[in-house]
Amino acid sequence: MSLPRPNALPWLLLSLAVIALDQLTKALIVAHFAVGQVRVLIPHLLDLTLAYNRGAAFNFLASADGWQRWLFTLLAVGISAALVVALARTSRGAWRSALPYALIIGGAQGNLIDRLRLGHVVDFILVHWKHDWYYPAFNVADSSITVGAVLLVWFALFGTSRAAGR
Repeated sequence: MSLPRPNALPWLLLSLAVIALDQLTKALIVAHFAVGQVRVLIPHLLDLTLAYNRGAAFNFLASADGWQRWLFTLLAVGISAALVVALARTSRGAWRSALPYALIIGGAQGNLIDRLRLGHVVDFILVHWKHDWYYPAFNVADSSITVGAVLLVWFALFGTSRAAGR
């Protein structure tokens, strides 16, 4: 009987770190801000605020009747489960696959916790240019999902088998 090859499941520790950082930052913002309150970090560029999002990115489906909460819950659970299976099938050294998977799982679970606990996601990072252009508020979990997705595409387009950690 042979031992199973080492897989990339230890990368779930990164997912747990993302979840912890996401939940900690959200708790701090909720404790110290009123909804809509803004604190300038970098004038004309970066602020902190407190916003609640019942939808997905860019408030997609935020004004729906509540069913979107369960749709986004199912998506977070399904995608996370698929990525955990992918991690289990990925060799431990294949960090170019494991890193994006772990970031996406952590972000999805961070926002899932908000949806299940609060019925909405807490957003607080507000990027803008002067007062002319504002990007929708987001959070650590959103950032983790975005970075993970960008890395997946980047490594798929520009990675080679040698570069993929194999």
